[in-house]
Amino acid sequence: MKNILLGISSLMVALLIIALIYFQSSIEPRKPQENQITDTKDKQKVPIQFANQAIEYSLQYDYLKITFDKGETWKTVPIAKDKLFEGEYSGNKQELIEKSYILSKNRIAFLYSDGPDWSAKKIILKYSLDQGDHWQDAVVTEQYPSLRFRKVDFLNENFGYVILTGDRTVSQEMSNVYVTHDGGKSWKETNPTNVTRLIKDGGFVDEHTGFLSSGFINPEEPDLNVTQDGGDSWVSASIPIPDQYNKIFVTAELPFKEEDHLAVLINQGPSGDYQGGKVKGKFLSKDNGLTWEFSAEVQANETK
Repeated sequence: MKNILLGISSLMVALLIIALIYFQSSIEPRKPQENQITDTKDKQKVPIQFANQAIEYSLQYDYLKITFDKGETWKTVPIAKDKLFEGEYSGNKQELIEKSYILSKNRIAFLYSDGPDWSAKKIILKYSLDQGDHWQDAVVTEQYPSLRFRKVDFLNENFGYVILTGDRTVSQEMSNVYVTHDGGKSWKETNPTNVTRLIKDGGFVDEHTGFLSSGFINPEEPDLNVTQDGGDSWVSASIPIPDQYNKIFVTAELPFKEEDHLAVLINQGPSGDYQGGKVKGKFLSKDNGLTWEFSAEVQANETK
């Protein structure tokens, strides 16, 4: 009898251990497999990282995914996550690099580089015109060394531009501008910009007029280059700074159209402390960006 009771007790202990292990494994969170996160209606599995009211993205689980319905369904973008961050980049890899992508109803696009680690790489624009149902790759340039700054934008359904900089040495780098007139299918490099200072920003305000703004490290005055012929030629814009703002307003942002002229905001740079660093200088141009005149101080949080 004693042996029987001992056997029953042992059996009960074993069953209890098995039940405990099963219970723990059933509640332990598990990383979803690839096929589980390709398309899902579970909002909690793929937390939203970006929102522009209509489109969101996520980089969780090493996949780039987009949603058009607030996370009810997701579509996987066929790009390896690491390719989106190639080159000189040490920021947060749970967020796409600012300006390196487009998320709009009619166009989704992502700049990325592809190629072996030991050589210059292709720069490719992967894009979709049907909200991610079909994807196309367009080669912007066949090879580009050590990418740093990258930007893509479209002004309309046909005209777009890509700005790249790379091969940085301290405060010098190469910079290149590419344009498309067929919606991104093919890209052509503009004539050399001859800009070697580090680029802060750039872009086009129409198909002919574009800008490159330098002054990334301790700038003392704005350095803005302009083209008025779609990139066939680039010249340095003239921006006389009033004496009271000398070495205060030092970095030009991207100019923009305003009524019958162009306007640009010039900020105080990374260490500006004039008026607590809370104001910028607004300058106007009546010759399409060649020369600029001071207009007024504006609040630093103004974008236009």
